[in-house]
Amino acid sequence: MPALNTITCVEDFRRAARRRVPRMFYDYMDSGSWTESTYRANEADLQALKFRQRVAVDIARRSLRARLLGEDAAMPLALAPTGLTGMQRADGEILAARAAERFGVPFTLSTMSICSIEDVAARTSRPFWFQLYVMRDREFIGRLIDRARVAGCSALMVTLDLQVMGQRHKDIKNGLSTPPRPTLANLANLALRPHWCLGMLRTPRRAFGNIVGHAKGVADMRSLASWTAEQFDATLNWHDLAWIKDRWGGKLIVKGILDAQDARRAVEAGADALVVSNHGGRQLDGAPSTIAALPAIAQAVGDRIEVLMDGGVRSGQDTLRALALGARGVLIGRAFLYALAAHGEAGVLRCLELMANELDVTMAFCGRTRIEDVDRRVLVNPEIAQL
Repeated sequence: MPALNTITCVEDFRRAARRRVPRMFYDYMDSGSWTESTYRANEADLQALKFRQRVAVDIARRSLRARLLGEDAAMPLALAPTGLTGMQRADGEILAARAAERFGVPFTLSTMSICSIEDVAARTSRPFWFQLYVMRDREFIGRLIDRARVAGCSALMVTLDLQVMGQRHKDIKNGLSTPPRPTLANLANLALRPHWCLGMLRTPRRAFGNIVGHAKGVADMRSLASWTAEQFDATLNWHDLAWIKDRWGGKLIVKGILDAQDARRAVEAGADALVVSNHGGRQLDGAPSTIAALPAIAQAVGDRIEVLMDGGVRSGQDTLRALALGARGVLIGRAFLYALAAHGEAGVLRCLELMANELDVTMAFCGRTRIEDVDRRVLVNPEIAQL
C-alpha cells in the first residue's frame, strides 16, 4: 500500500483499494447496473463543467463552513449511506463515522450496514444520520426507526429508488450473494488478501447488524437471504412517507430524486431535504447523471427544501460544481469507501482533508471566499448540465 502521506487524490485511494479488498466486494463498491452508462455519466458530466477563473480579488479570508439539516459542518459534504461498508474493511461503518466526526461532517449509516446502529452510536459522540430502506415488514421498519431515534440519530434518510433491484453484472459473475458463494476463484482471491482476511477474523461484525437478530425469523446469514428476497416493497409510495414522518418525528430526508415533479412531491410530503441521486448509477441504467438533473430540481423547489446531491463526486472541485448549480451540499460514497478500504479511519480523514483543500483552492481561483457566495457564475458553461 502507498504511504498515506503520498496519496494526493481519490484516484490514488481507488487503486490502493483494488489491491486490498477481495474482488467480489471491490466490484460491489465500484460498479453500476447493466452497461454502467449512468455510473460513468455521473463523473463525466461533472468533469465537463469548467470554472471561470478570476484574479485580483481579495481572497485572504476564506471559509468552507456550512449548515446541513441545521447542523454545523466543516464543509458542505456528508458521507453517504453505503451498504456492506463493513466488508470493505472490518468495522468499516464505525471507522468511517469516527473519521467524519473528527473532521466535522455528517455520516449516514445504511440499513444494509454490517455494523449496527447501536455499534456506531456506542463508538461515536456526534449524532449521525440513518438511512432507511422501506421493507414489507412494517413492524420491523417501525422498530428500526425507533432504534435510530433511541441512538440519537439527527436525521432519517428514506431511500425511494430501491423498490426493485437493479442488475449489476459483476455481482452475478462474482457470486456475491447472501451468504457469498465460496467458488474456487473467490477462495483464491481471498488468499491474496491476507490483511483483509485478518481484519475480518478479528471482528465479530460480519453480518447485517441492523437486521440479523432484529427481523422476525432472521437469525443468521442464510435466513437473511430468503427474508431479503421477499422484503423489497414495490408498493412504496408518497403516502407511506406520512407514516414514516410521524413515527420518526425528526428531520426527514428523501433520497433518489431525479425529476422536478418528484422534488415538488417531496416538499409536499414535508421532507426537510432531498438528495438528487440515481443510486450511484446502480439502479436505472440510462437515467441522467445527477449533475444534469440538479438544476431543474433546484429551480423547481427554490428554498422550500434543502437540496443535496450525490453521484460521481470525487473531489472538492466536483463539490463546487454541484454548489454552483443549486445544491446546498453533496454526499460522497465511493470516494470515502476507497479511502476506507485502503487505509481505514485515517484514510477517510485524509480523503476529507484532500477534498476540503481542493474545494478551498478552487473556490479561491474563482474569486469566492464563502460557500454562500458560490453560484453558477463560477462556471464558464453552466448550461451544459441542463437536461
